[in-house]
Amino acid sequence: MTEQHSHQFERGTDGPKVIVVGVDGSDSSLRAAAYAGGLARRQGALLALVYVQPGPAAAALGAPVAATTDEIAEDLVSQIRDAAERVKGMFDVRWEFHTVRGDPFSGLVKAADDLTADAVVVGASEQAGHRFAGSVAIRLVKAGRWPVTVVP
Repeated sequence: MTEQHSHQFERGTDGPKVIVVGVDGSDSSLRAAAYAGGLARRQGALLALVYVQPGPAAAALGAPVAATTDEIAEDLVSQIRDAAERVKGMFDVRWEFHTVRGDPFSGLVKAADDLTADAVVVGASEQAGHRFAGSVAIRLVKAGRWPVTVVP
């Protein structure tokens, strides 16, 4: 008699396959991207770099905001491509760049859900007010949906 095992998807059993990292051009987000890149390389995971563009509330301020955030996204992709090219052959990492609109927390949650992320990496907030109001990182941890790494 042979025993058959059903195959079910279990997060975290074989290491992460998709690592989402939030990037916005800040020093802490670029450190988070570098850290997440190392994790992705060692695990053979896909590195999904996510830039959250300001949503409808910011867009109501006018077209210059949208144009500026598009320029930021283009600059981030250029920086990432340059970095990937510099280490090509030594540290190859599969990566994708995604932009979503909204507030940083909701945008990262949507991207992580859409990409079926196994882990989320973000940079520590550089804004002093977040100690009182709560940072994106704290909100992601409290959501309890993925392992979250906060890079200083």
